[in-house]
Amino acid sequence: MEFKLLSKPSKKDLVFIIENTKNPQLPEGLSEAETDYLHRLLKDDAGIMALNRYTHTLFFIPLPKCDTPQALAEKLRKKGAELCPRIEAGKISGISIANLSSFEAAAIHVAEGLALGSYQFLKYKSEPSKNRHTLQSISFEKGAAQPGEVAKLQIITDAVYAARTLVNEPLASLSAKDLAKAFEQMGKDSGFKVKVLGKKDLEKEGMGGILAVNRGSQDPPTFTVMEYKPNDAVNERPIVLVGKGVVYDTGGLSLKPTPNSMDRMKSDMSGAALVGAALQAAARLNLPLHIIALVPATDNRPGENAYVPGDVITMYSGTTVEVLNTDAEGRLLLGDALHWAKRYNPELVLDFATLTGAASAAVGEHGIVCMGTAAEDVKTALKAAGERQYERLVEYPLWDEYGAQIKSDLADIKNVGGPSGGAITAGKFLEHFIAYPWMHFDIAGVSFATAKRGYQTVGGTGFGLRMLLDFLTARAAQ
Repeated sequence: MEFKLLSKPSKKDLVFIIENTKNPQLPEGLSEAETDYLHRLLKDDAGIMALNRYTHTLFFIPLPKCDTPQALAEKLRKKGAELCPRIEAGKISGISIANLSSFEAAAIHVAEGLALGSYQFLKYKSEPSKNRHTLQSISFEKGAAQPGEVAKLQIITDAVYAARTLVNEPLASLSAKDLAKAFEQMGKDSGFKVKVLGKKDLEKEGMGGILAVNRGSQDPPTFTVMEYKPNDAVNERPIVLVGKGVVYDTGGLSLKPTPNSMDRMKSDMSGAALVGAALQAAARLNLPLHIIALVPATDNRPGENAYVPGDVITMYSGTTVEVLNTDAEGRLLLGDALHWAKRYNPELVLDFATLTGAASAAVGEHGIVCMGTAAEDVKTALKAAGERQYERLVEYPLWDEYGAQIKSDLADIKNVGGPSGGAITAGKFLEHFIAYPWMHFDIAGVSFATAKRGYQTVGGTGFGLRMLLDFLTARAAQ
């Protein structure tokens, strides 16, 4: 999607955001009959209204009534998504947005919802042109948005598109090596460094968690290190992002059922896609932050030499782990990556992973389960970013009692903690490998949509990316 800022009024298809009152400000040039018609619809609270002028259409969005600016912003994004089918029905290729309401950011939020709701993944359609949406550009009338806001919206939208596309790619086209190559291309295009460690490198380092999960696969694992370090970075120590990169998860020998589970496990690398896209956006936004992103990647298959329940593996840190469920593999990859992060003496480490069904069961598709050891002001800033972007966070405790659930009689720890508190015991497992301020984000319930919901299209959602970029932008301004 392309965003434009207009210097002259558009005379084509337009969206007007107006006050939800009896006598709102309306654009000039409406006939008396059109004005009366809009006033009647406003009284009936008709939602999005339209005037068909044959050569073009005028859409009107009454400003929703909400208790908070954050809720209002989200409703406007959803109003933008509601426009998608109506714009498609009118075969509109470009539309302009004018803001006649009292909410200054209204046009930006409507455009964001419209753009994110228009995303498509058509790579595997035999005739993509027949399925492609007609809308290609969104413009802002004078005064509806500032140049900096439009440029930022373009970068963030591109990043969400990039994350969604990576998640939507099937394993046949996105092995661990392919994922690393995608990050290398992102680095070349956006201006950050990328280094990829292959299987021999991981064996030399002794990264036993990643290597154990990879044993059942014929495809080699990778460990991708991405670094964005501008000269004007305001942080003396880097912020490190870690993303789970399980490009496909069968569950290993603890095999998953196919319906409603394994059939969408290409999305088990959503955390990896999120942190890679975040680095792309940070570089393009020229954020004055030193940021490093780590992605341990492999598929998890029940191959000939697959690790088995009952095995004991030695992690990169030297910790021994009793494996009781090979479907609890993501934490093994993350444990190695979190130990690697210690070498940077980081200011903060944030990991993103589709880690547990327990997190999905707890908050569903409406929020992210998080937990960690970061200072309270950092947690507050993250939650505030989540509220602004409506990618909300629910913090879980890391009480010692949950750590007791992963103690092993055979090894140092085990990779599952019992039938209750699964999201937290997974977090306690990860906590074992840190030595710095850290937050864990379990995105299992929000990373993939099986049906369109608002501006989240079917497939990868990129949920959490806008929250992360909001947080990083706020940190850069400190």
